[in-house]
Amino acid sequence: MATLAKPNLPRFDVEIFQNEYLADGAREVNAIVTVTSTGGGTSGGRPLGITDAGPAGTGTGAEAAAAVVILVDCSGSMDYPKTKINGAREATAAAIDALRDGTAFAVVAGTHEARDIYPGDGTLATASATTRERAKESLRRLTAAGGTAMGTWLTKADKLFLTRRDIAIRHTILLTDGNNEHESAEDLARTVERVTGHFTADCRGVGTDWRVDELRTISSALLGTVDIVAEPSGLAEDFRSMMTGAMGKQVADVALRVWTPANATVKFVKQVAPAVEDLTARRTEAGPRAGDYPTGSWGDESRDYHVCVQVPAAAIGSEMLAARISLVLPQVGGGTPEVLSQGLVKAVWTDDLASSTRISPQVAHYTGQAELASSIQEGLEAHRAGDVDTATAKLGAAVRIAHATGNEGTYKLLQKVVDVVDPKEGTVRFRKNVSEADSMTLETRSTKTVRVKK
Repeated sequence: MATLAKPNLPRFDVEIFQNEYLADGAREVNAIVTVTSTGGGTSGGRPLGITDAGPAGTGTGAEAAAAVVILVDCSGSMDYPKTKINGAREATAAAIDALRDGTAFAVVAGTHEARDIYPGDGTLATASATTRERAKESLRRLTAAGGTAMGTWLTKADKLFLTRRDIAIRHTILLTDGNNEHESAEDLARTVERVTGHFTADCRGVGTDWRVDELRTISSALLGTVDIVAEPSGLAEDFRSMMTGAMGKQVADVALRVWTPANATVKFVKQVAPAVEDLTARRTEAGPRAGDYPTGSWGDESRDYHVCVQVPAAAIGSEMLAARISLVLPQVGGGTPEVLSQGLVKAVWTDDLASSTRISPQVAHYTGQAELASSIQEGLEAHRAGDVDTATAKLGAAVRIAHATGNEGTYKLLQKVVDVVDPKEGTVRFRKNVSEADSMTLETRSTKTVRVKK
C-alpha cells in the first residue's frame, strides 16, 4: 500500500487483497482493491477542482464549491395521485435546504421538454439564505402536465453546468414516476453517451410505473445511484440524504489507473462495494500498457474494486508484478495526472497445492456478491417472461448467497418475493400476490453489496 497525500487533497489509501500464488500454468490473477478517502467530506475545506484560471482541475479557490441541478418530473402522471407532485415539491425544498452556501444550483421541471424554473435565466444561482428561499418559492411552478423525455432533462442540466466551467464537482438528482415515453430509447442512449463524464446523477423512481432499466442505464453511465421510493411521503428524506451526500464530495474525476506488464491484459475491472458496477468497457488509454477507469467524485468514504488480470504463464518459482493500481487526478490543461495512492498486484507460481488453491476471502466474497446481483436480475426477468422454473432457480441461488454472505438487507427483500424453505440450500417458492413495489425494490437494490466481515 502506498499513500501519496498532497496539500489540499484528501488522503487516499489503497489496500490490495489477493492470493498471489498461482498453480503451474495458471494465468488469471484476481485482487480486491480497497480505496479509502479521508479528510474530504469532514475536512471543512472547499471541494477541489476550482481554479482562478478557469476550467476545473486540482486547485482550490474562493468560488462555488459544487454545482447541483435538480431534475423533477412534472409530466401529467405526477398528478395521479396528487401526492406525487406535492411530494416532489416537498422533496425539492428539502434538497434546497441541504445546499451548502456557495453551491451553484438550479431546479428544472422536466416533461417532454425541460424548463429551468429557478433561477430561470439559463444560469446557475449561488446558494445563500436568500436564494434558497427564492428557490423554494419558485416550486409552486412545479405543476404536472405534459410528457416524459429524460434526455431533454439531461441536456438541460449539461447546458446549465457549462455556464460554470470553473466547477469540477457537478451533480444531478433526477426524479421520475414513469417511462421515457416521448423520446426513443436510441435518443436517450445518445444523450447519456454525450453527457457521460460531464456530471454524476442520482436517479429515483417514485411509485411503480417507471422502468428500473431506464434509470439504471442513466445512473450507471453517470456514476450515481438508482433507487425506488414507493410512497411519495418518503421523497423528502431521500432527497435530503442525496443532497447531503453530494455536499460531502471534495474531489472530482478521480480515476483508477491499471498498469500491466508486457503480454498481460486486464480481463475486467468492477466496483464491488458499496454496489456492483462493471467499469471494464469504460477504460480510456493512459499511456503504454495503462488504462484509466472512472470512479467519479469522492468525500469521506471507502469503496472496493475487483481487478482481474491475465498474465503469461511462467515456470514454478517465477514472480512478477501483475498490475500496478493507482488513484489519479487529472490536471488542468492535460498535464501529468496527480498520483493520489498506489498498490501492487503480484503473481508467484508455485507447486504447493495448499498455497495455489487458497482463495482470497475478499475475492471469494465479492465474486459471490456479483453473482447475487445477476441471479436476482435474471430471476425477476425470467418471472416476467413466465419462466417460473428458471425464476425459482435463480432467486433460490440468490437466497443461498445472501444468507451465506450475511447480506441481510437483500435477504429481507428476497423474503418479500419468495417463501424461503431452506436458506442454506436455496430452496424457495414464489409467494402469491407479490406487490409490484416489493418486486421493483428487490430489482433496484439488487446491486447493493455488503463488505467482507472482519
